[in-house]
Amino acid sequence: MTLKISISGVRGIYGETLTAELVKKFGIAFARYAGGGTVLVGTDTRQSGPAVKEALFRGLRFDGKLKIVDVGYLPTPSVQVVVKALGADGGVIVTASHNPPRWNGLKFVRPDGIFLPPNEAQKLLDLYEQVSAEDLALAREGRLDVKTELEAGAIHLEKLKKIIDIERIKSAGLKVVMDTCCGAGALITPKLLDLLGVRHRQINAEPDIEKCRRALEPTPVNITELGQAVREFGADIGFAQDPDADRLAIVDEHGAAIGEDYTLCLVAEYMLGLLKQGRLAGANKICTNLSTTRIIDDVAAKYGAEVIRTKIGEVNVSLAMKKTGAVAGGEGNGGVMAPAVGFGRDSLAGIALLLQYLAESGKKVSELVSGNPRYYMHKTKLDCASEQQAAEILAKLQARYAAEKLDTQDGVKIIFADGSWLHIRQSNTEPIIRIIAEAKTEEKARALCADAVSSGG
Repeated sequence: MTLKISISGVRGIYGETLTAELVKKFGIAFARYAGGGTVLVGTDTRQSGPAVKEALFRGLRFDGKLKIVDVGYLPTPSVQVVVKALGADGGVIVTASHNPPRWNGLKFVRPDGIFLPPNEAQKLLDLYEQVSAEDLALAREGRLDVKTELEAGAIHLEKLKKIIDIERIKSAGLKVVMDTCCGAGALITPKLLDLLGVRHRQINAEPDIEKCRRALEPTPVNITELGQAVREFGADIGFAQDPDADRLAIVDEHGAAIGEDYTLCLVAEYMLGLLKQGRLAGANKICTNLSTTRIIDDVAAKYGAEVIRTKIGEVNVSLAMKKTGAVAGGEGNGGVMAPAVGFGRDSLAGIALLLQYLAESGKKVSELVSGNPRYYMHKTKLDCASEQQAAEILAKLQARYAAEKLDTQDGVKIIFADGSWLHIRQSNTEPIIRIIAEAKTEEKARALCADAVSSGG
């Protein structure tokens, strides 16, 4: 499947499934969704970015009512923060996240800096379907009037400065290695590290993901070069981003990847501590999705905090945080959300908060990780040819585990008496049922997944 159009945005291989006409149509649809005013456009560093932007600009300006501000190479969370800070009427991010370099896509942001919730995303898709040949003809003509603002990322850095004790970090003498994936974080992340006064080395630094020496998703198997660089530099910590810099992975002082789940858990633990000390505002709550590790529950228990679980999808966590006033949140894929800065997954906020945590605690990363339990996850899937078949499989599995504690807000999540869990849900983007389990041992997690496959197949 090389084209994905869903409520989460658009992704495809540019020049093949993701065509200029398709991008123009979405530009026209978003112009109508925004209803006028100003829209910001940022990109990651794919070589197809300029062509996608050109098509997008023509769609956005098809009727001349919308003002466009091109903010250049800028992380997804930075665009989200800047849209809200400048009072823009929306934003579009040209990115395919961690998909391979030939892919590109579009993410849509509403005025409050979060992605479109399902009902609003469906409205955009309806507008897309209504674009006419006459609309497209207008998008092909006329002079483009686009303002360029390449220093917009400074707004994000200013937001971070308000929640960080820069002098405390500077005094700690920390050393950092940063793998910016040759992506949108390649330019702004060194500025953040300079601001924080840490000694740093950058790898995969050129802003062109074709030059990145690793696979783009910052999973442990893909960031071994970062681990080696940490050991060589004698660094206290290593950070890895994905191409649009919304996700953050960590390697410890030994160069070992700690797993993306721990990114959120460590940041959330530190933010709950700041809240308890009266140094950060918010409710004593953490918002995350149903498939995030139960370590987050152990972290919350230390501070008497409530964990609020949502359906899968970043926007669902964002909306829950806005509704509850939670002090922290995010997703277990390295997606940290710091509402004092913004309501999107934000690798820059994660970096700043973790460096302050290291500076204040005086502990090593490995010591912070060992302060929480260790669990094991396993993931698998079941093929399904239709919505009806998916519904039948989910109903069968729900009946299979009816005696256990169930959460059915997104598929079915089974929470067993020993704390292990199994989450089974239909994919938003592929014709499959996703199955994920977490337990105290890898063998138990695999066994839970195997039981679900055999029971649902």
